[in-house]
Amino acid sequence: MKDVNVVALCVFVFFFLAVTVMGFLAAKWRKAENENSLDEWGLGGRSFGTWVTWFLLGGDLYTAYTFVAVPAAIYAAGAAGFFAVPYTILVYPLIFTFLPRLWSVSHKHGYVTTSDFVRGRFGSKGLSLAVAVTGILATMPYIALQLVGIQAVLDVMGVGGGEDTHWFIKDLPLLIAFGVLAAYTYSSGLRAPALIAFVKDTLIYIVIAVAIIYIPIKLGGFGEIFASADEKFTTAKAGGLVPGEAGQWTYATLALGSALALFMYPHSITATLSSKSREVIRRNTTILPLYSLMLGLLALLGFMAIAAGIKVQNGQLAIPQLFEDMFPAWFAGVAFAAIGIGALVPAAIMSIAAANLFTRNIYKDFIKPEATPEQETKVSKLVSLLVKVGALAFVLTMDKTVAINFQLLGGIWILQTFPALVGGLFTRWFHRWALLAGWAVGMLYGTIAAYNVSTPKQKHFGGSSAEIPGIGEIGYIGLTAFVLNVVVTVVLTFVLKAVKAPEGVDETSPSDYTADAGDTGVRPLPKVGVGH
Repeated sequence: MKDVNVVALCVFVFFFLAVTVMGFLAAKWRKAENENSLDEWGLGGRSFGTWVTWFLLGGDLYTAYTFVAVPAAIYAAGAAGFFAVPYTILVYPLIFTFLPRLWSVSHKHGYVTTSDFVRGRFGSKGLSLAVAVTGILATMPYIALQLVGIQAVLDVMGVGGGEDTHWFIKDLPLLIAFGVLAAYTYSSGLRAPALIAFVKDTLIYIVIAVAIIYIPIKLGGFGEIFASADEKFTTAKAGGLVPGEAGQWTYATLALGSALALFMYPHSITATLSSKSREVIRRNTTILPLYSLMLGLLALLGFMAIAAGIKVQNGQLAIPQLFEDMFPAWFAGVAFAAIGIGALVPAAIMSIAAANLFTRNIYKDFIKPEATPEQETKVSKLVSLLVKVGALAFVLTMDKTVAINFQLLGGIWILQTFPALVGGLFTRWFHRWALLAGWAVGMLYGTIAAYNVSTPKQKHFGGSSAEIPGIGEIGYIGLTAFVLNVVVTVVLTFVLKAVKAPEGVDETSPSDYTADAGDTGVRPLPKVGVGH
C-alpha cells in the first residue's frame, strides 16, 4: 500500500460528505404534495426545466467512463480510444429526432419507462418484458464502471491498497461507495442526483479548464505531449496517434454503435422524462454538445499521462496518478472529488432507472397487477439497492484494468432494444413477434460473441470487438448484433403480415407524439409545495 496523500484525501472527503448531505436534503427540494409515486421518486415529479435537465443529463451521460475509462484507453492504445468523441457528436442529431416524440407520448400516457411505451405501442407484454430485462442487465456493468472510477481515485490517494492487499481492504472503497449511494438514492430518488449534478459538473469544468492549461505548460506544450505519445506507440508497435488500417473498422463501428446505444439506456430516458416540457428536451439536444467539447479535452489527458512519464499496471489509475503528480495536493483532492462525484451521480440515476423497469414492467405486469402507486414506489426503492449489488458482482468478477469494456458490454445488450423503441416511435409497421425474435437473435449472438473474447487476464468477456461475419474485419460486436436483429425483424415482419398474425392493440394515437405540457388531454404537472 502506498503512502496516503492526506491533504488530497481530506479535500476529497470534504466534497464527498458535502454531496452526501445534499443527497439526503434533496428529498425536500421541489417537494410535491404526493411523494408516494414513481413520477415523484423515480422522475422527480416530471418538473425539471432546461438548466436542471441539462445538468442532470450531463451528470447522467458523462460518467466515470468519461473521466477515467476513455483517457485510460487512449493512454494504453492511442487514438483508437477517441471513438468516444465522434460518437457523442453523432448522438445529438439522432436524439433530436426521437426524444421529443418519446417525451410527448410518455407524458400523455403516464409512461415511466421505455418498456411502458413498447407495451402500449405494440400491445405486447412479452416484448415489454424483453426490453425491461435488457435494460436492467445492461445497466449493471455501467454502474460497475462508476464504482471502478471511485476505487481508482482512492487507490491513487493511498486508500484501499494494491492487488496484493486482502480482498476486503482492497474493495472497501466500493463497499463504502455502495452504502452511501444506496442510502441517499433510497431516500431522495431522482432529486438527489439532479441536485448533486450541479456540484459535479462545476467541479469537472474547473478541473478540466485548469488541467488543459496547467499540465501542458509543465510538460513543454502540446507539441511535446504528442511527440512523447507518438514515440511510445511507435516503440511499442501498438496503438498510435491515428488508428492503423486494421483498426479503422473497429473505430468506426464502436463510434456508430455507441451513438445508437447511448439513449437506449434506461438512465438516459429517465433523465429525459423528468423534464417538464417537450421544448426542454429540444433545447437540451442543442446545448448538450458542450459536454462533447469537454470530453475531447479530457481524452487528451491520456496523452498527457504518457508525456508525464506515468507508469501504472492498471490503466484506470493513469489519470488519477497524473493529477496527483502534476497538481498541488489540495487541487489534486478537488480533481479526485470531481471524478468520485462524477461517478456517484450517474450510478444513482442508473439504479433508479433499472428499479423503475423492474417495478413497472415485471412486478406490476406479471407479479402484482393491482399494485398501488405507494407499493410501486416501495418496490422501486428496494430494487434500486439490489441493482447496485448486481453491479458489485461485475466489479468483483471482471478485469478492471480495461474498464471501458464494462460500458461497451452493456452497449451490446441495450442496442438490441433500438428497433422496438426508436422504430416504434415512428412506425407501427414492425410486427411485435418479429421485434421479439430480432431482439432474441441480437442478444444471443452478442452475448456469445462477447463471451468468446478472451485476454491474458480474463478468459471470457475480455473485450467487445470480434470479426464481423462475411466481412472479415474486426468490429464492435454490438453493431453486428444490431444488424442481425434488424434483418431478422424486417424479414419476419413481412412473413407475419403475410399470414395475418395478430398485431396487438396500439393504445397511442398520432397526435400523442407531438403533445406538450398544457395541451388538452395531457396529464398536468404535479403540484409542487410552496416555496420550492
